[in-house]
Amino acid sequence: MASDSRLRAVVPRRPRTTTTALTSAAVLLAALLTGCGDGDLRATGTSARFTAQTLDWRACPAPSEAEGGGSAPSPLPNGATWECATMKAPLDWSRPQGPTIGIALIRAKASGPANRRIGSLVFNFGGPGGSGVTALPAFAQDYATLRTRYDLVSFDPRGVGRSAPVKCLGDAQLDTFFQQDATPDDSTERAQLLARTRKFNAACEANSGKLLPNVRTTDAARDMDLMRRLLGDAKLHYFGISYGTELGGVYAHLFPQHVGRAVFDGVVDPTQNPEQSALGQAKGFQLALDNFAEDCVAKPEGCPIGDTPQDVKDRIAQLLHDLDKKPIPGISPRRLTETAATNGIAQSLYSKDFWEYLTEGLEQAYDGDGRVLMVLSDAMNGRNQNGGYSNITAANVAINCADQKPRYTVADVQRALPRFRSASPLFGDFLAWGMVSCTDWAVPGAAYHPDVSAPGSAPILVVGNTGDPATPYAGARRMAQALGKGVAVELTYKGQGHGAYDSKNKCVQNTVNAYLLDGTVPRSGGVCT
Repeated sequence: MASDSRLRAVVPRRPRTTTTALTSAAVLLAALLTGCGDGDLRATGTSARFTAQTLDWRACPAPSEAEGGGSAPSPLPNGATWECATMKAPLDWSRPQGPTIGIALIRAKASGPANRRIGSLVFNFGGPGGSGVTALPAFAQDYATLRTRYDLVSFDPRGVGRSAPVKCLGDAQLDTFFQQDATPDDSTERAQLLARTRKFNAACEANSGKLLPNVRTTDAARDMDLMRRLLGDAKLHYFGISYGTELGGVYAHLFPQHVGRAVFDGVVDPTQNPEQSALGQAKGFQLALDNFAEDCVAKPEGCPIGDTPQDVKDRIAQLLHDLDKKPIPGISPRRLTETAATNGIAQSLYSKDFWEYLTEGLEQAYDGDGRVLMVLSDAMNGRNQNGGYSNITAANVAINCADQKPRYTVADVQRALPRFRSASPLFGDFLAWGMVSCTDWAVPGAAYHPDVSAPGSAPILVVGNTGDPATPYAGARRMAQALGKGVAVELTYKGQGHGAYDSKNKCVQNTVNAYLLDGTVPRSGGVCT
């Protein structure tokens, strides 16, 4: 799937979802390996120009470019076509008479009888910065059961994809950007890191300066409530994954009376500041790496990259150390650097389904061939096989820096490094240095952490995964507490990977489906194995 990791060269990231990127990477890998208040929108005054609009749904091909390639089914298996529309929203919600932007939407209409249709089920697949217009077609079959009673709807949040996208660097510049060292070892490399960060951020301001103050999560939540109205629903029925759980929590805080049936999966911890979140991710990715290593050596056929779990991890650490000194050939003309290899490793840890690719990629890298890990790294960074990038990096930085008040210095990171390295010898430095990414950002951050308190909201099903690397399990409990007494219904999945529903675990899927389709609220505290 989840936005949404921070493992990206000099880019601080809330947990992001990556299954779309993994799906697109699989095509290449297969070929390679075989060769505030309720904030209610009132239909009065200036808001009437938005609430009175009609969405002009038209048949459209299922897009595949915004997450870096791959193909999506169009038409749908039953012959239905995807429909797209553009929703007009104010650039600045505090100035509704001012300029407007277009929010791109996509939907697949309900497949069941009209008299059984509940309404629309709106998805956000995470990031921040992930394209829902691309992700929904890629995963539509995973939600086919839900489609029997809902129109499946997703969108590109403001600043993302086709919705007034934030623009920073061009494709060639991004190729260079992602080749550079994200874990400085000395004062010279630290200065280079800061210079690159300032150059990236200055490009964002130069190319998208008027947009940057208006891409906060609260802005996207207000867009969703306008969307709810235009879809004709009294309540917002919602499925949020990874960063989508934070967006859903902010929506519930602003519009508790409009919450319908909502599911949060791969849950962001809303109580943490960026440093705490990054440290939690360091622990989460280290746990996932530990599980990968144990799984590899337990295979009956043996593990080709180590004899013991510690041996597997030691060899990976040595590979990264060697790549820091001397990169190896990747996908010409680019070389596999320490940064790219770490991104590729992290990408594969989002889903157990991709552990085989990680094993193959490491085995080849030990022999001097970096192509597999480079494909995985490209998937993390939104690069397609033709060399074009989605704007996920630009959008991710813009949304994070607009949301998050803290601004971290080199000294802050140096003080934090021992804790990060203790949490994860492999990923600690990457996650720690990502904290400087809002250096000299043009817009002040809004808060230390989001407010998701939602008294009066309908029940929200909060699904936590004990083996989630990007959104560690403890975050689900804290989200449940932050939503407020009587709002959250907790469900635990004892599994691996980012999120739970797409793990295909029948217990999780049956529980979620029963809630969304029939309104059956499960007992809080249930466990699926």
